[in-house]
Amino acid sequence: MTEKQVQWFPGHMFKSFREMRAKLNLMDLVMVLLDARLPASSMNPEILKIIRLKPVLLLFNKADLADDAVTDHWIRYYQALGYETLKIDAQNGKNVSKIMTSSHRILKEKRDKKTRKGLKQVPVRTMILGIPNVGKSTLINRLAGRRSAKAANTPGVTKAQQWIKVGDDFELLDTPGVLWPKFDDPSVGLKLAATGAIKDAILPFDEVAAYVLSFLNTHYPKRLKDRYGFEGTLSETEIFEHIGKTRGALLKGNEIDHDRVNRIIVTDLRNNQFGGISFDRET
Repeated sequence: MTEKQVQWFPGHMFKSFREMRAKLNLMDLVMVLLDARLPASSMNPEILKIIRLKPVLLLFNKADLADDAVTDHWIRYYQALGYETLKIDAQNGKNVSKIMTSSHRILKEKRDKKTRKGLKQVPVRTMILGIPNVGKSTLINRLAGRRSAKAANTPGVTKAQQWIKVGDDFELLDTPGVLWPKFDDPSVGLKLAATGAIKDAILPFDEVAAYVLSFLNTHYPKRLKDRYGFEGTLSETEIFEHIGKTRGALLKGNEIDHDRVNRIIVTDLRNNQFGGISFDRET
């Protein structure tokens, strides 16, 4: 994989960073939405730099798609760094109602101080940040109880910022998903591609599928066997060929159709056919 191949940082993301910095002073609280399967790889380091002086709530979204034990490890890690954290699933609404409670707890001291001074409380203003396809629009729609923001399982749907009212005392600023211009670790790009955070055209799809197969064979071998129905210990090449033969992904002459097998592996991952999977294993 060459740096030339990884051209995925569109101009609207640069604009988003500028707008974030400009709006940050208006915020009482910043929410950062992480993919619970990628608690490190979905944490944009550029976002952390610009919000470091603001109260922060880390939301581990898609928690039902992740390995719960691994997620709990990352929650403890971020809590040790001083962050308030919450596991949620915006799609089915799990723990979403706790977001407002957590936010008020974070801001309690500030708001109590304002009350003691006799000042009128105004709606809490918060900004929701995260990488593409992490579920920001789905979460906002769930919080607002209506279809306020565009939601789609495609990176890059939200292209502009918009204010959305949640109840009487919360205002959310939706922002486009933002990535960072260069990965220090090439595996980060593969993880983001595997989970759909970056478009499939950006990285070679066969490399993404090979990464997924290798990762599952290393960390979740039983689930891989259960899904594709093979016994014993097979090499990744043998597993790949087995999938092709048993799923009918064949060309003329019974040759393995590599493109179809690659698509089967990645689609099965994205459709949660292996159960809860966590790609980030180490802090």
